[in-house]
Amino acid sequence: MLSQYSKMKSWQAVLYMALLLIAIALMFALRRCNTSPGPHVPLLPSTTVASGNDTIDVAIEYSPACYYSYADTLGGFDYDLLRLISKVSGVTFKFHSFVALGNALQGLENGNYDLLVAQFPITGGNKQKYLFTNELYLDKQILVQRVQKGGKVAIKTQLDLAGDTVRVVKNSPMRERVEGLSREIGYPIHVVEDESYGPEQLFLQVASGEIKYAVINERIARQLAKKYQGKIDVTTAISFSQFQSWTLRKDNQKLCDFINHWLKVVKSTAEYQTLTKDYFN
Repeated sequence: MLSQYSKMKSWQAVLYMALLLIAIALMFALRRCNTSPGPHVPLLPSTTVASGNDTIDVAIEYSPACYYSYADTLGGFDYDLLRLISKVSGVTFKFHSFVALGNALQGLENGNYDLLVAQFPITGGNKQKYLFTNELYLDKQILVQRVQKGGKVAIKTQLDLAGDTVRVVKNSPMRERVEGLSREIGYPIHVVEDESYGPEQLFLQVASGEIKYAVINERIARQLAKKYQGKIDVTTAISFSQFQSWTLRKDNQKLCDFINHWLKVVKSTAEYQTLTKDYFN
């Protein structure tokens, strides 16, 4: 009887020891899981930025969509999105506002800027010359014209532009699109490029009667047209919807990957959802 009891005690000791070893193994496994590295976060490639440090130089278009100032307030979807990326990633953006797109593109190509933020859609021609970040939103090119007496407009369809003249921002894809439209309808549409002004200024020139027609992006046009209810028409589309992104030099793939990473992170936040509602709804 005593021998049987001793065997039982011995068996229980072995069982308890085995359970203890299993518990210790599980504790180490959980600890390894908790301390395992998270998802890869790319470092800012400082050798590819204009300032040569942790600051990214951004050429940003002065327009209602990208960047604007009102009283003491700075705003614009792109500007606020970059500030949100800065908050999440810790990177610093230095903003250089511009009106003339051609000067900004030249500055990007010369290495004065690292990132171009403008109404500059992704087209086949542009993709051969520049890198683009992941898509931000959709936009399209539209005609800006004055509303005539009785609420009528001179241009009801794209065909009505045959033989007429439109003004576009110099170096913008709008010229390419209007020339393509001219070929499609089989009649000439004359294009005048303005090298001094941006889309907002062209809109105001139409509103003041200085020029007849301008082609700019719809998002800017609709924002500006709110102040000219019944006086300016922005309903005639010149292009299909196109993706809008930010632009970099072809040799700056590492910086493009860095920005794309943080764009993905930011888009999963509640702050980004609020931002899109404020500007797009």
